[in-house]
Amino acid sequence: MMRESSIERYLVRKVKAAGGECRKFVTPGRRHAPDRLVLIPAGATWEESHIVFVETKAPGKKARAGQRREHKRLRDMGFEVRVIDTKKLVGDFVNYWFGG
Repeated sequence: MMRESSIERYLVRKVKAAGGECRKFVTPGRRHAPDRLVLIPAGATWEESHIVFVETKAPGKKARAGQRREHKRLRDMGFEVRVIDTKKLVGDFVNYWFGG
């Protein structure tokens, strides 16, 4: 079975190859934060830069209750939050945000 760390490494590699950055999101004192902050520069696909929070999971695993609350809090503030648990979803994410 594929591990969450494999999905996360794949996301980092694919985002970097597409011209973006995929930074580890560390928030002291704030539990349940998403794993990665994806920085999408303005360019051919979008006129403006974007930031997307990404929670990576092992295939078939779901976000825990605390994570879901934190994702909702971020979404309520207007941010994009994605939960990705397969390499196919990484590909779909990169194609959408960086153009395919």
